[in-house]
Amino acid sequence: MSSPSLANQIKALTFDVFGTCVDWRTSVVSALEEAAARKTASPSFSSSVPQDVQVLVKSFTHDSWASFAQEWRSSYGRFTWGFVPGSSAWKDIDTHHRDSLVELLDSHQLSGLYTPEEMERLSKVWHFLAPWPDSSAGIHELGKRFAVSTLSNGNQSLLADLNEHGDLGFQLLISAEDFKAYKPNPATYLGACRLLGLEPNQVAMVAAHLGDLDAAHELGLRTIYVERSNEESWKQDEPRYAEAKKWVDVWVSENEGGFLTVAERLGV
Repeated sequence: MSSPSLANQIKALTFDVFGTCVDWRTSVVSALEEAAARKTASPSFSSSVPQDVQVLVKSFTHDSWASFAQEWRSSYGRFTWGFVPGSSAWKDIDTHHRDSLVELLDSHQLSGLYTPEEMERLSKVWHFLAPWPDSSAGIHELGKRFAVSTLSNGNQSLLADLNEHGDLGFQLLISAEDFKAYKPNPATYLGACRLLGLEPNQVAMVAAHLGDLDAAHELGLRTIYVERSNEESWKQDEPRYAEAKKWVDVWVSENEGGFLTVAERLGV
């Protein structure tokens, strides 16, 4: 179903990035597996890594690293949702990813597996996540008619790398770092509108997470939901999920074409 009225009302699209534009899960699991394989194959492995850690890391399977990746991602959610502007000390997402990696390795009894330099490199996997197949083409297509910008909790340097790595085509990078607040704090959505020079109802938030869109909707932004595999935390049998069908302006289900279908429905 097309949305010509919405297309005529908005001037810009702001995009969530992690999970919406990029497939963090596949990229992070691969990076974790590859880092462990490199480490166990290195000449210094047996002499530099504690014996119990050597045994344990060799027992890790693909599913083990997938679970580890999900824990890493979940720690990001707890951190951003629990951040209180003006009260919590500011920490950017790069620093959080590094700190949480250290904590997770410790909780999995893998402390000592990596040097500090190796952990720093591994934590930067979030700068080089693979885009979903439709992301680059879809954002470039939408950029022909609308201003297209990120609105992500990722810090500016992280977003710049993702934009370049995935050829995402964003014309502007707006980060929670700009406002020292994390989504779903109102300062992020309203701050993005201010930077775009637009009223909230002239901006559509694009995300694969209904919680993100709900926060934007409450502030007057329009909403575009693009379902991605394993990204939605709201359950389909929850009343709020059914209610979202009434206020989301454009709803693109999984396997319907992602951003390319958004462009089609907006008449680009």
